[in-house]
Amino acid sequence: MPLTFRRAAALAAAAAIASAPAAAAPTPPVNSPLDAPLFYQLLIGELELRAGQAGTAFEVILDAARRTRNEVLFRRAVDIALQARAGNQALAATRAWRIALPNSLDALRMQLQILAALNRVPEAAEPLRSLLGMTPEAERGGLITALPRFLQRAQDPKQTAELLDQVLQAHLQSPATATAAGVALGRGWLAAGDSARALTLAQQAAAGDPAAVGPTLLALELMAKVPVAERIVSAHLQRADAPAGLRLAYVRALTQAQRYVEAVRELEAVTLQQPMLAPPFLSLGALRLELRQQQAGEAALLRYIELAQAATPAEAPASAADGSDDDVAARPEQGLVQARLLLAQSAEQRGDFAAAERWLAQVDDPQRALEVQVRRASLMARQGQVAEARALIRNSHERSPEDARAKAVAEAALLRELKRWQEAYDVLTAASERAPEDTDLLYERAMMAEKVGRLEQMEVLLRRVIELKPDSAHAHNALGYSLADRSQRLPEARQLIQRALELAPGDPFITDSLGWVEYRLGNLPAALQLLQTAYAARPDTEIGAHLGEVLWATGRRDDARRVWRESRGRDATNDVLRETLARLKVDL
Repeated sequence: MPLTFRRAAALAAAAAIASAPAAAAPTPPVNSPLDAPLFYQLLIGELELRAGQAGTAFEVILDAARRTRNEVLFRRAVDIALQARAGNQALAATRAWRIALPNSLDALRMQLQILAALNRVPEAAEPLRSLLGMTPEAERGGLITALPRFLQRAQDPKQTAELLDQVLQAHLQSPATATAAGVALGRGWLAAGDSARALTLAQQAAAGDPAAVGPTLLALELMAKVPVAERIVSAHLQRADAPAGLRLAYVRALTQAQRYVEAVRELEAVTLQQPMLAPPFLSLGALRLELRQQQAGEAALLRYIELAQAATPAEAPASAADGSDDDVAARPEQGLVQARLLLAQSAEQRGDFAAAERWLAQVDDPQRALEVQVRRASLMARQGQVAEARALIRNSHERSPEDARAKAVAEAALLRELKRWQEAYDVLTAASERAPEDTDLLYERAMMAEKVGRLEQMEVLLRRVIELKPDSAHAHNALGYSLADRSQRLPEARQLIQRALELAPGDPFITDSLGWVEYRLGNLPAALQLLQTAYAARPDTEIGAHLGEVLWATGRRDDARRVWRESRGRDATNDVLRETLARLKVDL
């Protein structure tokens, strides 16, 4: 049977089934609406489409749909128009569909999707109101919640927000839909760039229904731009019925802001609340290792491995539903690979190279092969086999163009750890010349340029990064900090760092830089407050060195020594800490 004939037959059968009444009880036979003329009309339409005459095929099928008032045929007409990239014809078909079948929710949904794709958002008000009105009340809140995602294909987010504002005002007044409407509007205005308005809507929705999760999830999205939104999150997490998944979402937001101490505290609460849930232990272990808490970090990772290996495949989705990292919960084997790599890295830092190799030997994932080789190279370099380590990285198999870049970055990182600055700089220079607009390579090269004393080139490279990527908080911060550290052009340094903090609100390293420039400017109270904030969020050794110096300058020498001792306990080899103590002639 020819393919086109089969297609027409299948379409005809589907149309007949869709038009037939349900057989709830024995009834007299009813003739199908599919007769010979309709069948041949559908066949002609499919033949025209096969011959490349999409316009004719569309008209033939749409005519059949109008005559039979059949949803399957209307949908087919829309599909033909969409395949031919004829958006206006597809829209016309949905309008004809609605005229023929005024109660069709599918017709309304399709019309809205096409209007969004055509960026004709203002025209969507009427069908959207109709869709909301026809949706059963029990399902209306869910529909309202989904509207921002449903309309996300529109090119003008502000128009979408204005449409939602116009259509959802009535639903803001209804107790049954007020929370969903407030959250949907908040998401719409957040996408349109009006964070203040989104925050107001989130606050109103949370106040109206303190138990609702939606306003808190919106607040989590707002936190990066409007820090005060965190109050909504904190208030919800104080509730006894706060779901573990929400706390884990908060952990992700804290981690992205590099507020690791607070993230660890929240993860500890989750592991106490759900001690058999594996993924939080993986995150907890990773963060504790980042904070140089190796014993606690390794214990959490070992607990993760124990739970993940004991879990049956059927239990994995339950973890995901509980709010853990989606990839780790849905694919626990990926979490096991990550845990073993982290344990190998921790063992290497402790100097237990045999244990590190044992963990690496357990990683069997082709997609992480380069990462394993890089870790093995680091083990070799720490044992004096630097040339062999570099060769291992360079000879590693490249699965994609991105791997070539990753190899250069890994080799430079290895050399940086060994303080072989010039060689690291040369590797990054060669890689950057092959990809002159790769901002990550330019940034890394700039950092090495500073190490080899090429300060003017460092500034040129960082300004090039800012030119190519104006929203690079790291480049703004690095340039500002470099100027501040050398007490040069301090007002410009402050401006650069403040811009970085606007791009990454709350980042403890950028807060540290701002505190340092205030110190260089002689503003000790402002410097102390900023550095204390940064150190509380991320007790990094370098931040501790800066905080200790400001405490020392303000006469709080016992406090300075305490901070320096804590910092030395985390990393006694840190260059900034050692230089600070030597310059101030401090003996701990």
